[in-house]
Amino acid sequence: MAGLVICAAAAGGAWWWLHAPQSSQVEIPVPPEPPRLTDSAEYERCLSLLREDSDAAMAYAEEWAGQGGGEGARHCSALAMIGLGAPERAAEQLERIARDSQASAAARAAVLGQAGQAWMMAGDAARAYGATTMALTMEPQDTDLMTDRAVALAAMRRYSEALQELDNVLRLDPDRVEAIVFRASALRNLERVEDAMRAIQQALTAAPDNPEALLERGILHQLRGEEGAAREDWERVISVAPETPAAELAQQNLALNEAGLPQR
Repeated sequence: MAGLVICAAAAGGAWWWLHAPQSSQVEIPVPPEPPRLTDSAEYERCLSLLREDSDAAMAYAEEWAGQGGGEGARHCSALAMIGLGAPERAAEQLERIARDSQASAAARAAVLGQAGQAWMMAGDAARAYGATTMALTMEPQDTDLMTDRAVALAAMRRYSEALQELDNVLRLDPDRVEAIVFRASALRNLERVEDAMRAIQQALTAAPDNPEALLERGILHQLRGEEGAAREDWERVISVAPETPAAELAQQNLALNEAGLPQR
């Protein structure tokens, strides 16, 4: 049997990216709207810079902090650290901010969720699990946080727990395609290939060109010995989502398949 490609996933906190080629483009988890830790023109300016230039955002945050910017400045600088390649430092600062902040529970939970994503970027799934679990004590029905915790569980190879978490997500949000894709991947890693295929077909019915779903279905086709169908799905990933981590993994799988080598 061919080796497994680690799970396919989608935006917001995907576990497949841990094994994907690293990109110079880092998707920084900017604060949600609402809630925010603070509201000010300086905060909005810093966040707008963050989306464009992490160096500029850091410089602005440091200058603003020197003028009494408080936790808004510290929050922006922590997020800038992610873009500057220091996710561990960012995660630690985000956790401190969430612990010390007097903002609403929802806002602090969102910051802890960002800390969890930063810990995943730093390769520390256990710390990511801890941050998202703490966030969920504040916002227990937040499906984004629940999905992120499932990602951390899967990264620790705790697939049964990840599957249970994703089932809870889908009870609250049955049409959440990324959770269905994650669920298929967890099922595959539990060697429930036919159940995984049913789940991934559900995802593709809802979103026929979802690249992570196509990537995962290709893996499942290969596990079933359906090499042509696997190749077709991976080629489709490259067509619909070029220059993405999903496409890079699909390209790698095609090359390994052509060489007769185990897949990633």
